[in-house]
Amino acid sequence: MNLSHEKEAIRAYLKLLQAKGATTNVLYKHSLFLDKLAESLANKPLESIIYSKIIDSVLKTIPAEDWHTNLNTAREFYPFWMNDIKAIAAFNLNYGFDVSVIQWKPIATSLKTLIDSLATESFDTAENWPLKAYAQAMRDQGAEQSLVDTRIKLAQIIVIRLRDAPIKNHKSYRTAAELTLPLFKMVEAKQLFLLVVREFYNFWTGNPNAASMLLNEDSNYN
Repeated sequence: MNLSHEKEAIRAYLKLLQAKGATTNVLYKHSLFLDKLAESLANKPLESIIYSKIIDSVLKTIPAEDWHTNLNTAREFYPFWMNDIKAIAAFNLNYGFDVSVIQWKPIATSLKTLIDSLATESFDTAENWPLKAYAQAMRDQGAEQSLVDTRIKLAQIIVIRLRDAPIKNHKSYRTAAELTLPLFKMVEAKQLFLLVVREFYNFWTGNPNAASMLLNEDSNYN
């Protein structure tokens, strides 16, 4: 097993994190996950589909409560593994790296509890308008009502999970999404939830181009 490419990518990634101010503890946690990831990535073609499949398989071997941190690490590490210098520079410039320990997490719950709560849950105006805009955009594209209903329920779950976030921004949205993902056990359900996470983000942020971005299957969510 040749790990030279992966090891070199890990070293470059951790070196940048250290320069960004990551603590020794944060670097250690990142390296533990990346060492495990590297074993599965060794000798694999540098392709996004392969990377995604390996991430999914590796995550199944670790505790669900660690998914958020490791998913974030996997997202940041990807351009290093791909040796994409432009992507590394752009990501560093535009988004930065998450070098701090997660402070906020949504309240622990189960998927059944969340789904059951939707029957009686009420949403205020601020919560409701992005949901309505998302639903209308799907209908405008000719989506069947059953599809609209299913995706809106998943979007409602995201909204509920974000309620106690002290600051509602892209980081809290990502945290809520990634700590909800492990609640879904079936691969198909996980994939649909992640699709809704990406689509709904633009409506949640009030992006005036959200509907057209949905049509183009594009998103600012990272």
